[in-house]
Amino acid sequence: MSESASEEQIARINVLGSDFRPYPVERNGLNPFRDLETLMTLVRLFRELQPDMVIAYTIKPVIWTGIALRMLSFRGSFIGLITGLGYAFRGKSAKGDMLAWVVSGLYRAALRKAGSVIFQNTMSRNVFIEKKIVPEELCHIVEGSGVNLDRFRQMPMPAEVHPVVFLLAARLIRDKGVREYVQAAKVVKKSYTEATFRLLGPPDPSPAGISMEEVEGWHDDGIIEYLGRTDDVRPFLAGCHVFVLPSFYGEGLSRSILEAMAVGRPVLTTDNPGCRETIIEGENGFIVPGGDANALAGRMLWFCENPDKWEDMGKQSRRIAEDRYDVHKINRQLMDIAGL
Repeated sequence: MSESASEEQIARINVLGSDFRPYPVERNGLNPFRDLETLMTLVRLFRELQPDMVIAYTIKPVIWTGIALRMLSFRGSFIGLITGLGYAFRGKSAKGDMLAWVVSGLYRAALRKAGSVIFQNTMSRNVFIEKKIVPEELCHIVEGSGVNLDRFRQMPMPAEVHPVVFLLAARLIRDKGVREYVQAAKVVKKSYTEATFRLLGPPDPSPAGISMEEVEGWHDDGIIEYLGRTDDVRPFLAGCHVFVLPSFYGEGLSRSILEAMAVGRPVLTTDNPGCRETIIEGENGFIVPGGDANALAGRMLWFCENPDKWEDMGKQSRRIAEDRYDVHKINRQLMDIAGL
């Protein structure tokens, strides 16, 4: 965990009987000196704590934890959780290919002594196997991080059926399909001027980040309603009819989709790993090609024209969340893989 944890988060960790130790880590940074600081801090912490088992989650914690443990000749159990491929394996340019080569090498070094590597979708697993980062026998798949169905309870649709309210909740990066969402909104508003398109999420400092100036321009032009950032997405999910995630990012399994499903909302998303797995086409939502604003707009128009379908589709979303994505079921799978 990074040193940016809040007092509330630390208190919740302490209630579990656990000790919190911060370490510096930049999620998006490419500064080698900052990464070296992360690595050496982890080396010091592991030398002090002498753990029997270490579980690392997401790209930089997995890489620097694995390398730190190898530097210490760690003899305990190390488990890496890969939540998605992110930007690292996109390629499409000389710079992208170089980044993929570097990250593959770092993963390979970090996971060489791992006892298990856990993925959230088959594509991510297959990439790691094809690139010979980890052998197939160490790989396991779970269906995301799960969703707390007690916290995210099924909620009734907003009382007002018209206008339809769409919601996209995501970090403000282009790979989440934010610009496609805005383009599709422009198309839909030509026929349904009262349709509402809400955008919720924080700005992101990564190279793919979308500027607040651009987002505020969309808001001022009346294309979308920008809602800012939040620590509790539930009221915003309760206020929408349809949840939209037009992502072409390297998702693991989208937590935002799972939360929308748990609340009982139809989902419109893309044929993207970590997104498409959540949809039974036509039952709890629809899948469109990533990066295709016109296809996205076409399905948005379908929702505008078929308000009588929203509630049943939302109920299907909730049923799927209960059957497949209950966090207690996912946690049991993780504990079994860890041998706990």
